Amino acid sequence: MRSVEDQQARVTAAAVAPRPVRVAISEAQGLLCAEEVVTERPLPGFDQAAIDGYAVRSVDVQGAGTDRTGEDGEPIELTLPVVGEVSAGSRQPIRLQPRQAVRVDTGAPLPTLADAVLPLDRTDGGRARIKVLRPVRTGDYVRRAGDDVQPGDVAVRAGTIIGAAQVGLLAAVGRDKVLVHPRPRLSVISIGGELVDVDRTPGPGQVYDVNSYALAAAARDAGADVNRVGIASTDPKRLREVVEGQLIRSEIVVVAGAVGGGALEDVREALSDLGKLEVERVAMHPGSVQGFGQLGRDEVPTFLLPGNPVSALVVFEVMVRPLIRIALGRRQPMRRVVTARTVTPITSIPDRKGFLRGQLMRDEATGEYMVQALGGAAGASSHLLATLAEANCLVLIEPEVTEVRTGDPVDVAFLGQRG
Repeated sequence: MRSVEDQQARVTAAAVAPRPVRVAISEAQGLLCAEEVVTERPLPGFDQAAIDGYAVRSVDVQGAGTDRTGEDGEPIELTLPVVGEVSAGSRQPIRLQPRQAVRVDTGAPLPTLADAVLPLDRTDGGRARIKVLRPVRTGDYVRRAGDDVQPGDVAVRAGTIIGAAQVGLLAAVGRDKVLVHPRPRLSVISIGGELVDVDRTPGPGQVYDVNSYALAAAARDAGADVNRVGIASTDPKRLREVVEGQLIRSEIVVVAGAVGGGALEDVREALSDLGKLEVERVAMHPGSVQGFGQLGRDEVPTFLLPGNPVSALVVFEVMVRPLIRIALGRRQPMRRVVTARTVTPITSIPDRKGFLRGQLMRDEATGEYMVQALGGAAGASSHLLATLAEANCLVLIEPEVTEVRTGDPVDVAFLGQRG
């Protein structure tokens, strides 16, 4: 029996990331940047108002708000004439003269000689002339050219996951396309004479095809571009045609329901001359029996997963998902693992690493992680899909451990968060 770590090493050694491609920035979200995006011009490209107000020379408003009085003892009011208005997007240059103000909108280019923007609430809001209530200093409420990015700066680095902020920055520096690591293409095929699609009513002995839907969803969650083939015939000739067609269009192929009984023999007969597929026991539960090989001219990684949906999803999580993450260029393909204390006893199969469904919680008082096992309590069944739907983690039990007591620490792998 092969260890989980040996099987993972064998699988990940077959990982081949698709070549980087250049895509529109609107299509790059969630992908890994494959180039250093160097800016060619400053951002902002010109000095601009950071707030609605009046562009001024700061030296002209320094006396505002003081208790200065004239020779007659009356308070001196500091006022400036408003000699123009500049809106955002204006292309008409304006030159500010000493002891003048220009009304500006947020984002408007700053008039020549202006070095600050006087906010509206520091004035009486006049249109032809303003009374200055408080002063400003040089640079106040001004976005200087190049404050954000200077020419030659790296706006987005290679290896960065492109999110909303990166898309916005790419647009801001004038890039309409960017080089990225594309999503690997993955095909999901279900086989089994007992399967019917969800739009049909199962007859005697028939069940719905759960695997192609569940595994396709898991692959999308991992970041793959998925083609859900659905149910394929078990006739060797027709099955070969289906699989061969997917090998041409995919970087990864997953066949569910193909590791036991007559289905395995059909698969072996159909795919024997496309490459070597090994079906063996891996020291894990659920999903011990599984297959892996590289098929076709391009040696496409191909997985044979159990027909049981829970086992298939667990094997996918442990074996297939890391391959997708590597193909995406992710530096850390594995799930985050934390230590948690159990709130119920857990039993595990001897000499197999357990990947048991659980609900991870956190103690509000101590901040300590706690985990409730959903599929590992004594007498619990490992095949129940409903409990997997409730799980937000997998409890990892080492092969030499058969029983975990309440309160014992265990390793827990986060699954995707719902909501």
